[in-house]
Amino acid sequence: MAVEIRPAREEEMDEFRRVASTALVMKPSAFDAMRPEFTLCAFEDGKLATSYGAWPLVMRFNGEGVPVAGVTSVGTLPIYRRRGYLRQITTTHFQLMHQQGERAIAILYASWAAIYQRYGYAVVSTQNSYDIEPRYLEFSFDQPVAGSLRQVGDDEFPLLVDLYRKFRAEQTGYVHRGRPMWDAGVLAPPPAGGQLHRVIYHEGDEPLGYVIYTVQPAAPPAGNRLAIRDLVWLSASAYRAIWNHFAPMDQIASIVWGRVPPDDPLPHLLLEPRMLHTTSRDGLLGRIVDVDRALPRRRYSQEATLIFEVTDDLCPWNNGRWKLETSPEGSFIARTGEEPQLVIPISTLAMLAFGQLSASEAARMGRLEVCQEKALPLWDAAMRTKHRPFCADFF
Repeated sequence: MAVEIRPAREEEMDEFRRVASTALVMKPSAFDAMRPEFTLCAFEDGKLATSYGAWPLVMRFNGEGVPVAGVTSVGTLPIYRRRGYLRQITTTHFQLMHQQGERAIAILYASWAAIYQRYGYAVVSTQNSYDIEPRYLEFSFDQPVAGSLRQVGDDEFPLLVDLYRKFRAEQTGYVHRGRPMWDAGVLAPPPAGGQLHRVIYHEGDEPLGYVIYTVQPAAPPAGNRLAIRDLVWLSASAYRAIWNHFAPMDQIASIVWGRVPPDDPLPHLLLEPRMLHTTSRDGLLGRIVDVDRALPRRRYSQEATLIFEVTDDLCPWNNGRWKLETSPEGSFIARTGEEPQLVIPISTLAMLAFGQLSASEAARMGRLEVCQEKALPLWDAAMRTKHRPFCADFF
């Protein structure tokens, strides 16, 4: 049995789509955009056993745009499972990222988080969802809304792009969207029989937010369903105006928003927030492949000297002690022989860097070892992100 780890060739892409669609129980067309040079697969005796791809994305990292590998299309045919092929591919991919030196972080959405946490990934964002009837969109206090809403068409696509860029500017986890990502994601055609709506909020000549949603008709007793795909707001009045837009929709049985940021304000504004029926699950998983290239790329709001020791089973070049000097003007990292303040597994370091957990929270959970207790408040402040980590797109 000969095993080869390599990218798929152009003539093998139909088989790539078949393997990915079979393993992930999705339509083969879902993988049409994948290009051979973004793949890394396992072949057993010349037959494609495990599919794997990585999009070259740019992600906001506490306000900075950083190149990342967006891992996707990962699947092994059932007859080839439990042979360690995904571990071989993942190890090879991390080694290539390290050698190429362009992308220091890998991100993905997991079918099962347990698969990827074995490879040093960690859950670095939380994703909520809402399911609410329009009649419960009542606010607990009044707030004037000075602007107005209007429908827009495809000819005003640049306006959506500009608003999205402003909204994501200081975020962590949001990815930069090219037109193909817009068209395959939030602007994709609605399901058969449905309608796609794009609504923008203005105050005077200034656009301050938008919502993109679909309306899907359904026969009684189910009722019509409205699904929010994307919601961007640059002011409190824009946010409230968008939800006011939905409140009088008497023909809608339920409003569903499946990708809600964990710091979304609606639960703190509604008169009866339990009617949101909020659910929560893991969002992005992140993996720091190169500590010395990843950490200096994010933004830090204050000066600090962070000395830590990393443990990493899969990427041995990360192991050892590091000193990270942070400031709002920039940061610097280097190897050090100084005693560490913390000893941190690589997965926990990703959670701290993304702002999913503070160092104090991680210490209480046993996710890191504290060598200098007095350093925890410094770590908490230095690693704090302006917004909770979140990604609005599925890639």
